[in-house]
Amino acid sequence: MAITYIDTEPKWYILHTYSGYEAMVKESLFRLIENNNLGDQIFDVKIPTEQTIEEKANGKKKVVERKLLPCYVFIKMIYSNQLWYLVTNTRGVTGFVGPQGRPIPMKDDEIRKMRLEEFVQDADFKAGDRVSIDNGPLEGFIGSIKEVNDETQRAKVLITMFGREQEVEVEYIQMQKIAADAVEIPREED
Repeated sequence: MAITYIDTEPKWYILHTYSGYEAMVKESLFRLIENNNLGDQIFDVKIPTEQTIEEKANGKKKVVERKLLPCYVFIKMIYSNQLWYLVTNTRGVTGFVGPQGRPIPMKDDEIRKMRLEEFVQDADFKAGDRVSIDNGPLEGFIGSIKEVNDETQRAKVLITMFGREQEVEVEYIQMQKIAADAVEIPREED
Protein backbone atom coordinates (compact mmCIF):
# COMPACT_ATOMS: atom_id res chain seq x y z
CA MET A 1 0.00 0.00 0.00
CA ALA A 2 1.51 3.33 -1.10
CA ILE A 3 1.56 6.18 1.37
CA THR A 4 0.59 9.50 -0.16
CA TYR A 5 2.51 12.40 1.33
CA ILE A 6 0.48 15.61 1.26
CA ASP A 7 1.77 18.96 2.46
CA THR A 8 -0.76 21.57 3.55
CA GLU A 9 1.04 24.82 2.74
CA PRO A 10 2.39 25.97 -0.63
CA LYS A 11 6.17 26.04 -0.82
CA TRP A 12 8.72 26.86 -3.52
CA TYR A 13 10.50 23.94 -5.18
CA ILE A 14 13.12 23.79 -7.91
CA LEU A 15 12.67 21.86 -11.16
CA HIS A 16 15.60 20.86 -13.37
CA THR A 17 14.94 21.14 -17.11
CA TYR A 18 16.74 20.45 -20.35
CA SER A 19 18.85 23.37 -21.55
CA GLY A 20 16.74 25.94 -23.41
CA TYR A 21 13.43 24.31 -22.36
CA GLU A 22 12.69 26.64 -19.41
CA ALA A 23 10.05 28.78 -21.17
CA MET A 24 8.41 25.73 -22.73
CA VAL A 25 8.27 23.99 -19.31
CA LYS A 26 6.72 27.11 -17.73
CA GLU A 27 4.10 27.30 -20.49
CA SER A 28 3.38 23.54 -20.23
CA LEU A 29 2.95 23.79 -16.46
CA PHE A 30 0.46 26.65 -16.85
CA ARG A 31 -1.48 24.48 -19.35
CA LEU A 32 -1.32 21.56 -16.88
CA ILE A 33 -2.78 23.81 -14.16
CA GLU A 34 -5.56 25.01 -16.45
CA ASN A 35 -6.45 21.62 -18.00
CA ASN A 36 -6.48 19.74 -14.68
CA ASN A 37 -8.00 22.51 -12.55
CA LEU A 38 -4.91 22.65 -10.28
CA GLY A 39 -5.06 26.37 -9.44
CA ASP A 40 -5.60 25.53 -5.77
CA GLN A 41 -2.48 23.28 -5.68
CA ILE A 42 0.05 24.97 -7.99
CA PHE A 43 0.23 28.71 -7.30
CA ASP A 44 3.11 30.07 -9.36
CA VAL A 45 5.82 29.11 -11.85
CA LYS A 46 8.82 31.39 -12.38
CA ILE A 47 12.06 31.63 -14.30
CA PRO A 48 14.15 34.25 -12.45
CA THR A 49 15.79 36.71 -14.84
CA GLU A 50 17.86 39.87 -14.66
CA GLN A 51 18.45 42.68 -17.10
CA THR A 52 22.02 43.26 -18.23
CA ILE A 53 23.57 45.64 -20.71
CA GLU A 54 25.55 44.07 -23.55
CA GLU A 55 27.75 45.89 -25.99
CA LYS A 56 27.50 44.73 -29.59
CA ALA A 57 30.46 44.52 -31.99
CA ASN A 58 29.39 47.81 -33.57
CA GLY A 59 29.63 49.57 -30.18
CA LYS A 60 25.88 49.87 -29.56
CA LYS A 61 24.58 48.90 -26.14
CA LYS A 62 21.48 46.78 -25.70
CA VAL A 63 19.49 45.72 -22.62
CA VAL A 64 19.20 41.93 -22.55
CA GLU A 65 17.10 39.74 -20.28
CA ARG A 66 19.15 36.78 -18.99
CA LYS A 67 18.14 33.76 -16.94
CA LEU A 68 19.75 33.81 -13.49
CA LEU A 69 19.92 30.01 -13.41
CA PRO A 70 19.64 28.35 -16.84
CA CYS A 71 18.06 24.86 -16.76
CA TYR A 72 15.97 25.61 -13.65
CA VAL A 73 12.32 26.55 -13.16
CA PHE A 74 10.82 27.44 -9.78
CA ILE A 75 7.34 26.23 -8.81
CA LYS A 76 5.19 27.15 -5.81
CA MET A 77 2.84 24.32 -4.96
CA ILE A 78 1.30 22.18 -2.26
CA TYR A 79 3.36 19.02 -2.63
CA SER A 80 1.69 15.65 -3.15
CA ASN A 81 2.73 12.43 -4.87
CA GLN A 82 0.10 13.01 -7.58
CA LEU A 83 1.50 16.49 -8.36
CA TRP A 84 5.05 15.11 -8.29
CA TYR A 85 4.00 12.60 -10.97
CA LEU A 86 2.22 15.20 -13.14
CA VAL A 87 5.04 17.76 -12.91
CA THR A 88 7.92 15.33 -13.49
CA ASN A 89 6.15 13.92 -16.55
CA THR A 90 5.89 17.36 -18.15
CA ARG A 91 7.92 17.55 -21.37
CA GLY A 92 11.33 19.12 -20.74
CA VAL A 93 11.40 18.46 -16.98
CA THR A 94 14.17 16.11 -15.85
CA GLY A 95 13.02 16.12 -12.22
CA PHE A 96 12.87 18.01 -8.96
CA VAL A 97 16.06 19.15 -7.27
CA GLY A 98 16.50 16.99 -4.20
CA PRO A 99 17.63 13.52 -3.10
CA GLN A 100 16.40 10.78 -5.47
CA GLY A 101 14.35 13.39 -7.32
CA ARG A 102 12.17 14.10 -4.29
CA PRO A 103 11.86 17.85 -3.78
CA ILE A 104 13.14 19.80 -0.83
CA PRO A 105 11.29 23.08 -0.17
CA MET A 106 13.37 26.24 -0.54
CA LYS A 107 14.28 28.24 2.56
CA ASP A 108 13.07 31.84 3.03
CA ASP A 109 16.54 33.30 2.45
CA GLU A 110 16.84 31.35 -0.83
CA ILE A 111 13.43 32.62 -1.95
CA ARG A 112 14.47 36.17 -1.10
CA LYS A 113 17.81 35.81 -2.89
CA MET A 114 16.14 34.52 -6.08
CA ARG A 115 13.50 37.27 -5.76
CA LEU A 116 10.65 34.78 -6.20
CA GLU A 117 8.52 36.71 -3.72
CA GLU A 118 8.71 40.26 -2.48
CA PHE A 119 9.90 40.41 1.10
CA VAL A 120 10.28 43.79 2.73
CA GLN A 121 11.13 43.41 6.38
CA ASP A 122 12.06 47.00 7.15
CA ALA A 123 9.72 49.07 5.00
CA ASP A 124 9.82 52.21 7.13
CA PHE A 125 11.94 54.13 4.64
CA LYS A 126 11.55 57.90 4.50
CA ALA A 127 13.13 60.81 2.65
CA GLY A 128 16.59 61.59 3.99
CA ASP A 129 17.43 58.03 5.12
CA ARG A 130 20.92 56.76 4.18
CA VAL A 131 20.72 53.36 2.46
CA SER A 132 23.04 50.80 0.96
CA ILE A 133 21.97 49.03 -2.22
CA ASP A 134 22.51 45.29 -1.69
CA ASN A 135 21.04 43.78 -4.85
CA GLY A 136 20.65 44.50 -8.55
CA PRO A 137 22.78 46.43 -11.03
CA LEU A 138 23.56 49.19 -8.49
CA GLU A 139 24.77 46.79 -5.78
CA GLY A 140 27.45 48.34 -3.59
CA PHE A 141 26.29 51.96 -3.95
CA ILE A 142 25.37 54.05 -0.93
CA GLY A 143 22.97 56.97 -1.16
CA SER A 144 20.19 58.93 0.46
CA ILE A 145 16.48 58.57 -0.20
CA LYS A 146 14.90 61.54 -1.98
CA GLU A 147 11.36 60.17 -2.32
CA VAL A 148 9.48 56.97 -1.36
CA ASN A 149 6.45 55.25 -2.87
CA ASP A 150 5.02 52.62 -0.50
CA GLU A 151 2.43 51.54 -3.07
CA THR A 152 5.04 50.40 -5.63
CA GLN A 153 7.65 49.68 -2.92
CA ARG A 154 10.25 51.79 -4.74
CA ALA A 155 12.32 54.78 -3.71
CA LYS A 156 14.21 57.49 -5.57
CA VAL A 157 17.75 57.43 -4.23
CA LEU A 158 20.55 59.93 -4.83
CA ILE A 159 23.88 58.17 -5.42
CA THR A 160 27.24 59.40 -6.67
CA MET A 161 28.18 57.77 -9.97
CA PHE A 162 31.07 58.86 -12.22
CA GLY A 163 31.70 61.82 -9.93
CA ARG A 164 28.16 63.16 -10.32
CA GLU A 165 25.07 62.88 -8.16
CA GLN A 166 22.46 60.74 -9.93
CA GLU A 167 18.86 59.98 -9.05
CA VAL A 168 17.98 56.29 -9.45
CA GLU A 169 14.88 54.24 -8.69
CA VAL A 170 15.45 51.30 -6.36
CA GLU A 171 13.05 48.65 -5.07
CA TYR A 172 12.72 48.40 -1.29
CA ILE A 173 13.94 44.79 -1.37
CA GLN A 174 17.18 45.90 -3.03
CA MET A 175 18.26 48.24 -0.23
CA GLN A 176 18.58 48.53 3.50
CA LYS A 177 18.96 51.39 5.93
CA ILE A 178 22.36 52.38 7.20
CA ALA A 179 22.31 53.02 10.93
CA ALA A 180 22.63 56.71 11.80
CA ASP A 181 25.66 55.98 13.99
CA ALA A 182 27.43 53.99 11.24
CA VAL A 183 30.60 55.67 10.08
CA GLU A 184 31.95 55.28 6.57
CA ILE A 185 35.64 54.44 6.62
CA PRO A 186 37.45 55.85 3.60
CA ARG A 187 39.61 53.40 1.67
CA GLU A 188 43.32 54.06 1.55
CA GLU A 189 44.67 54.63 -1.92
CA ASP A 190 48.11 53.36 -2.87
